[in-house]
Amino acid sequence: MARWRPDIAEREATPEALYLRRREFLALGAAGAVGLLLPRGARAGEPTGAALQVARKVDQAGGESPTPWDSVTGYNNFYELGTSKEDPSRNAGSLRPRPWTVTIAGEVKKPQTLDVDALARMFPLEERVYRMRCVEAWSMVIPWVGFPLADLVRRLEPTSRAKYVAFQTLLDRDQLPGQRRPVLPWPYVEALRIDEATHPLTLLAVGLYGRALPGQNGAPLRLVVPWKYGFKGAKSIVRITFLADRPHTTWNDAAPDEYGFYANVNPDVDHPRWSQARERRIGEFFRRKTLPFNGYAAEVASLYAGLDLRKNY
Repeated sequence: MARWRPDIAEREATPEALYLRRREFLALGAAGAVGLLLPRGARAGEPTGAALQVARKVDQAGGESPTPWDSVTGYNNFYELGTSKEDPSRNAGSLRPRPWTVTIAGEVKKPQTLDVDALARMFPLEERVYRMRCVEAWSMVIPWVGFPLADLVRRLEPTSRAKYVAFQTLLDRDQLPGQRRPVLPWPYVEALRIDEATHPLTLLAVGLYGRALPGQNGAPLRLVVPWKYGFKGAKSIVRITFLADRPHTTWNDAAPDEYGFYANVNPDVDHPRWSQARERRIGEFFRRKTLPFNGYAAEVASLYAGLDLRKNY
């Protein structure tokens, strides 16, 4: 299968919204035009969708302002809904997030299939504001709503053989029209070591900005691992499997020279087609320095003690 590649590197492309408004930018000057980096709606848009009952809110993004709703929901990577950043929001209407069940299987004492709403009711929902970094060198600050994956893992009682946890996205070409194209081996699968899965920062998210998760962001259930690149965050999850051996994962299989299994944010290991040393926070004009582990090194670096993070990227 031929591997899909863009004609130019992401870092070389002008964001579409900025390109279309370049005359305004020149007229205002750089200082006045920084706000134009966001679409008009991103500066004025309000969260939509069903409100969620949140038990507590925790800022884990160092006090940074969250990225506006319209950018969080309008600029996405979700190849199952299309390969451009705008495709997911345009095509998300085909995804039917209810009814929805999640099958839990493998090396657990309590395998089961759960309705997604029943699953969310098992645990108090928290709002966690996280920095999120894409492997393509752009980033956001997102207020996710969900519960620690560790809470679910403990309830399922993994066996002593369970070393990895795999997450599989829905396979349905009618609901996810991007799956009609062989740009990736479907269904999408991602995985974590079990110590990563049970780290307190790892969430199963059911919403953002206090509202139910939109389709383009992975409704109704997605993985959030803030110290890793975004492709680790499996969306629209239908299956969680506990395994003794490390499973194959989608991007690592499709392009192993570009997308490592671990996917930890490491500014010292460049993607073959662009640098990871700096990133563009959506809404900002200038690039900023990329932080190791996306700024969460104090919390997670100990998970990788003794592991060569240049080879295990």
